[in-house]
Amino acid sequence: MTDLERRYLRLLRAYPADYRRSRGAEIVGTYLDLAAPGRRWPSPADAADLLRGGLRQRLRAAGVARLTPGVRLAALLSLVTASVLAGVWGATELHPAPVEWRVPHVGPFVSIGVIAWAGWLLAAIATAVAPSRVARLAIALALLLTLALPPLAAVLDAYRPPLFVLLPQVILGLLALALPDRPAAAIRLAPLLSAVTAVAATEFLVELDDGFGSYSFTALSFLPTVGGLLLVVGALLAVGLAVGGDTRGGWALVTLLTPAGFLAVPALADAIDPIRGGVSFAALASSTIAVALAGPAVLLLTILVRTRLTLAARRADHHYPTSGAQS
Repeated sequence: MTDLERRYLRLLRAYPADYRRSRGAEIVGTYLDLAAPGRRWPSPADAADLLRGGLRQRLRAAGVARLTPGVRLAALLSLVTASVLAGVWGATELHPAPVEWRVPHVGPFVSIGVIAWAGWLLAAIATAVAPSRVARLAIALALLLTLALPPLAAVLDAYRPPLFVLLPQVILGLLALALPDRPAAAIRLAPLLSAVTAVAATEFLVELDDGFGSYSFTALSFLPTVGGLLLVVGALLAVGLAVGGDTRGGWALVTLLTPAGFLAVPALADAIDPIRGGVSFAALASSTIAVALAGPAVLLLTILVRTRLTLAARRADHHYPTSGAQS
């Protein structure tokens, strides 16, 4: 056995044992036939392909094969939501408070957050016009820019958006990285159209009320509203798809609980410790920790319950293969 074959066999452990016994030799043989002469290590693409295939088979064996398509559906909704928020905050950045208010600002902008929002709008454009691989790179860039704002603000001693504005954007962006490989044209345009609509709506609202151009004034009520709408859309999709026997929507809804929870953090913090003119840091921190634990826990619990139900059904089929066997 060569070193390359041995390493492919190690990667094959990503697959369930039954699948390895029945198809393992065939899979490894195919990769070896396609490998370049003299290669000693699997290529990164081969390794990623094997790991993805193993995860897919394990999900199928556990009865949660629709989890991956559900996560991809949730990724699309997350990217649309992140684009809407970027449009709102990006337009807000263009309207700093009047000088006499003595509110901190950065040049012609409210804060250095304009850097991140520009990155998210670029990601929406990339999703509309470029392949999914390029769109994911643009999303990753926007994520890095968002994560860089707190340390950059500390170094430059510049005002930045509050953490309860930045954190939901990061969570939405992480989920958006699971974007489908070849979405339909209408789906690819959705983030950009949503962002443009959000910019136009924000400009209109700022004209009506100068106070709207403020993170603290806007975010405390706006973010929880967006989180609620995200769950409503997810629930409608879940019900609509379930009518046709498709469970993707249900998995997407459970996946969206985490980003929707982070969007609701200001409302949760206000319920825990209401103070005049805002929310306390302690309430925000405790709400954030609760959401970070509860959202993934619900998803994991759903997977475990579904797996147990699938295994129980298979055992029942094994003992009673046909209805006639019991008579």
